Amino acid sequence: MTKKILILNGNPKSTSFCQQLANTYTVEARECYEVKHFNLSEMAFNPILDSGYDTEQDLEPDLKDFQKWLLWAEHIVIFSPIWWGGLPAKLKGLFDRSFLPHFAFKYEQDNPQPTPLLIGKTARIVLTMDMPEPYLEEQARPVLEQLDKYTLQFSGVEKAATNLFGSMIFATQEEKQNWEKLVKSLGSQGI
Repeated sequence: MTKKILILNGNPKSTSFCQQLANTYTVEARECYEVKHFNLSEMAFNPILDSGYDTEQDLEPDLKDFQKWLLWAEHIVIFSPIWWGGLPAKLKGLFDRSFLPHFAFKYEQDNPQPTPLLIGKTARIVLTMDMPEPYLEEQARPVLEQLDKYTLQFSGVEKAATNLFGSMIFATQEEKQNWEKLVKSLGSQGI
């Protein structure tokens, strides 16, 4: 059985280094695996969870499609920049709107611990940022806590493997090519 991989370019810009990395991963992964690729910049939805979880908010077609492929996937690969120490707002909105109760998790009876519903999946998170090498982990820590621990793992996905690339502003062409080579290798292995 072929591994099923969902790839998300979480940069809301229509062109970016994240998109280039996501495309590189996709091209390599398609050689051996089943792949579904999403570009956040092409997805149309209201990123605001207007009433929290107090009332149900109708899902736009792109969110329904994302949820369908998320259920299908065995491995999730997310590419995202870090902006102002966090995720881009539209990417956060994608998770707010799609990782919903009774889809990603549920509460049962009087148990305060949620039951995760996306179990059996693995993940990789690739983050780009403008911070220089010595500060990559420090800047990425709150993003990984939010995205990996409190979103993916909370919903049942195994702890994500991570790659941190920076400083994007001062990166040489050689550094960017090395990052692409690494992502190419990850894609060819489906990890």
